[in-house]
Amino acid sequence: MRLRRLLILFIAGCVPALAQDPWVLTATKIDRSHYYGITVANGMLGLVSSAEPMKTSCTVLANSYDKFGRGEVSNFLSGFNMLNTSLTVDGTLVDYGRISHYTQQLDMRGAEFSGAFDYGQKAHVDYSVVALRELPYCALLKVTVTPNSDIVVRVDNTLATPDGFKEAKFRFDDMTIGQSQATLLSTEALSPTGRLTMCAASTFLFPDDAPAQAPEVSHHQGDTAHSACFTVRLKRGQPYRFAVVGSTLSSALSHDPINEVKRLAVYAQMEGLDKLISRHRALWADLWKSDILIDGDAQAQQDVHSMIYHLYSFVSAGSSLSVSPMGLSGLGYNGHVFWDADVWMFPVLLMLHPEMAESMVDYRYNRLAEARRYAFEHGYRGAQYPWESADTGGEDTPVWAMTGPFEHSITGCVALAAWQYYCVTGDRNWLREKGFPMLKETADFWLSRVDKDDKGVCHILNVVAADEWAENVDDDAFTNGIAIANLRLAARAARLLGMTADSRWEATADRIPVYRMGNGVTREHNSYHGENIKQADVNLLAYPLMQITDPAQVRKDLEYYQQRVPVEGTPAMTQAIFTLLYARLGDGERAYHYFNDAYIENLLPPFRVIAETKNGTNPYFATGAGGILQSMIMGFGGVDIDLVNGGIKQVKSVLPKSWKKLTLTSIGPDHKTFTVGQP
Repeated sequence: MRLRRLLILFIAGCVPALAQDPWVLTATKIDRSHYYGITVANGMLGLVSSAEPMKTSCTVLANSYDKFGRGEVSNFLSGFNMLNTSLTVDGTLVDYGRISHYTQQLDMRGAEFSGAFDYGQKAHVDYSVVALRELPYCALLKVTVTPNSDIVVRVDNTLATPDGFKEAKFRFDDMTIGQSQATLLSTEALSPTGRLTMCAASTFLFPDDAPAQAPEVSHHQGDTAHSACFTVRLKRGQPYRFAVVGSTLSSALSHDPINEVKRLAVYAQMEGLDKLISRHRALWADLWKSDILIDGDAQAQQDVHSMIYHLYSFVSAGSSLSVSPMGLSGLGYNGHVFWDADVWMFPVLLMLHPEMAESMVDYRYNRLAEARRYAFEHGYRGAQYPWESADTGGEDTPVWAMTGPFEHSITGCVALAAWQYYCVTGDRNWLREKGFPMLKETADFWLSRVDKDDKGVCHILNVVAADEWAENVDDDAFTNGIAIANLRLAARAARLLGMTADSRWEATADRIPVYRMGNGVTREHNSYHGENIKQADVNLLAYPLMQITDPAQVRKDLEYYQQRVPVEGTPAMTQAIFTLLYARLGDGERAYHYFNDAYIENLLPPFRVIAETKNGTNPYFATGAGGILQSMIMGFGGVDIDLVNGGIKQVKSVLPKSWKKLTLTSIGPDHKTFTVGQP
């Protein structure tokens, strides 16, 4: 077992040369048979890299769902790869099999993915892809061809109709805009069931050519794809630069998506390449003012930057949208929103960028009416949030999964996130208008959900635990704990706002049990007898619920349940909670062990992207990144949300011996800096 772990650690660390650059992930061996792409995204649009040069393997557009395979429920669509471009040099197509000295990089500070390669002795090519931060539905491909001899280059930008899309309409518009000639390649198609209209458009940018010197662009159409193309003759040693800007929208995001994608493409063309890139970089520079800096562990620093980068990429302030376990990195978990968003990713963004966290909690508020309907449907009062939520806020869990009808802890998780948002921002108007309605309605749900026995004990029966291997159990520790928190926080919010709290909220909270076993360990549920667990459950009562505060009890529960997490098949968040709690208990070395155990064996080549489980193949697991970042901020950093008095505080914690200093910059709405370690 130890040999296997060491081998995996070695393989995961095998990214060459610049592996420990804090900002740049570099791959010099691009093996398309064992390649897991990395994502550039702007909170609304995600593009996943490909081993093929100048291609993207997947495009994901936020809030665009249809019922198409994968459980017969609403799910993310693989959209238009509107940047896909190919080069033909002297009549031969340039592809993966014909190039050499191929490298790829992700610059996390500038959120720019790039590649470089040689095509025989004829040319060197550099390209890069960005999902423009300032234009949420636009992305850009830049290409520079440096000829080593006189060559003829044909460039094709192709819009292929994604699998399952139907009734595609191809358009090619050649128009004069100001002093420029714009050629727009666009496609309009219906999603698989016809529920959505999906559209994309692209155009070339020729930044080095005067309008009169820009090459002539022609159009070629096939059955399932069409292309815009041009041909240029290049002289040896004279670099040639061009770009493709693309936009994509669905009818879920625009009332007129086909015309809007064209307008956006024209807008981007008129802005010009340099301005587009400059604005994009400035916005990312502003995001990176909130950062986590590790002195003494270069590889951990790079990995933590990658985790922050992905969360920043997957959420957009002002969108009123939340984030799925895999963010915008692909179609994993159908793009649905789970507790992963509220419990694991939300607190990190609340600390780093509260305006981004606001979008996530607004997503829940905007679906409160649907949560009320869902509670009514099941015979309950108040608001019951679904385990898997998509665009409408209705239940989108596949029918075969017991989590849909029975994992009720999600309702309390939504309430906790609402209270955390208020505590950090202190925005009482928000609490009155949005936060308290969620707290009240979810508390009312628990009043109707409990079953009171003849002794007055309020049980919560027949649930799927946070440890999802425990199905249809009674009095699950985390479910009961989050219900208690929900009921008490609703009462606290009511008093804070000068309202009358329902007396049943706190009375019921006082009667909900959390049991212990004969050895003094908190029992996961009332039929638990030492089985292996999928993920943290009991340990969540110590954090984030703060209901178990005695250090001896926290340690007892940790030492018991850490032995019941198998090596494989469990998600990264569990070890992150172990990390956080051990750091707060003053055990820096054990915390460091679980910090590494949370993700090192989950890394996939060539960019160290995180899979959900050890030896898993479904990156990027943003939930795991959220848990690990909480272990950095709230664990090693000791920074926490004061759930009683509001605001942000710092509690005692320790660092691993190998780390000299940890600095958390621009935290919370007051942009505070926190440090642990050397002064």
